[in-house]
Amino acid sequence: MKKLTLQTKRMLAHVEDGVGWITFNQPEKHNAVSHDMWLAIPEIISAFAADDDVRVVVMRGAGDRAFVSGADISEFEDKRGTAGAVDTYGAATTAATAALRSLEKPLIAMIRGYCIGGGLGIALTADLRISAEDGQFAIPAARLGLGYGYSGIKELVNIVGPAFAYEIFFTARRFTAQEAKDMGLVNRVAPVADLERTTKELASLIAGNAPLTVKAAKAAISAATQDPAQRDIAKVDALVAQCFASQDYIEGRRAFMEKRKPQFTGQ
Repeated sequence: MKKLTLQTKRMLAHVEDGVGWITFNQPEKHNAVSHDMWLAIPEIISAFAADDDVRVVVMRGAGDRAFVSGADISEFEDKRGTAGAVDTYGAATTAATAALRSLEKPLIAMIRGYCIGGGLGIALTADLRISAEDGQFAIPAARLGLGYGYSGIKELVNIVGPAFAYEIFFTARRFTAQEAKDMGLVNRVAPVADLERTTKELASLIAGNAPLTVKAAKAAISAATQDPAQRDIAKVDALVAQCFASQDYIEGRRAFMEKRKPQFTGQ
């Protein structure tokens, strides 16, 4: 197991069996994200993106009460008390979100308990969301007088559609894990005791597949959800061509003919 050394103890990161693990580590505050945690996210993503041993990335919250309950409001007076501070804080959150969205490897959110506000925003950057039965999901902006910009709402609409997005924002209520699954917000719901096993099995299955194929598929699916003017179809085509020119394509064909499990290298 490889551990990353970070500037804050409120974020943890390690690599194990082809999976990069990101842990939001402030359980005493239900893993509310503080400024230093936002700053650590791009650092972690950059390290995982550059590490060929990492095939899949999983985000989780420390403890058993929450994935992420939102932003750490206790530091708002200090970190968001002036216009300049608000801009600085906003730059950190924007950079963290952009880093998560830019990851070209599969990203999974493993969710227990509270997944609220900014926590749900973080979960929405994942490609797959696996929730325990105790998962609770909400965007309480309408109860706080907050405004949500277009990009954040578009991510939600891409996943659940406009009808459920209206309900989530208009009611500001908490939705159960089963309700979240019914609307397509999460892919699977697992018993609490089985959440980690279920997530690890899924991550292992993905990690065993051809990395270049997975990368090309993620790029194509992401392009399909973007506004037409933002789609980089040439990049998708190049990634597909890279698959056919790879050693992994040769290995996949040989393994199929020899009736054995392929050993992909990402080359």
